[in-house]
Amino acid sequence: MRSPIPGVRDVRRRSLRVVREPPLAAAVAALEAAGLAVAQPAHTRHRTEQTGHTGAPSVGPVMSDDLRHSLGRLGERLAAEHLERLGYTVLSRNYRTRFGELDLVVADDYTLVFCEVKTRRLGSGTPWDALGERKRSQVRSMGAAWLCEVHERPRTAELRFDAVGVVIDAHGALVSLDHLEGAF
Repeated sequence: MRSPIPGVRDVRRRSLRVVREPPLAAAVAALEAAGLAVAQPAHTRHRTEQTGHTGAPSVGPVMSDDLRHSLGRLGERLAAEHLERLGYTVLSRNYRTRFGELDLVVADDYTLVFCEVKTRRLGSGTPWDALGERKRSQVRSMGAAWLCEVHERPRTAELRFDAVGVVIDAHGALVSLDHLEGAF
């Protein structure tokens, strides 16, 4: 099945993993089904048996105190508010894929939009300086991964990649917000 995004290879095919049961495991399962106990060597036991890990996450969400991350979070919040004012519903924020992190995924009745947000301080260049071909290709790959991974999502007629450039002054006030529909 081809990806709905032109220029992006089918992510589903590359991420598909075939797990084959080794012959030893099949023999052990047959013996256990017959009611016989089979001891496994320590190196083949499940990892949770060795570490005592219960499966609960060992680390909670990490929030960085880095000023760049706070600036980025502020820009993403302002971009999300802007898109909501335009009638879009935010479906995902900071969605992690194996290709990177999607800033915003929004939708209205007709269009599903993957939005890359670039935030800069006033006087440190334009937000578009960091949106080169490599980044655009990465966002397209992340969008394809999101489509494969998220099954409960709106089915829309159109798919679009937008960019939002946010400029903030030294006091944290919004200077400008530029929304480019269909940026790439």
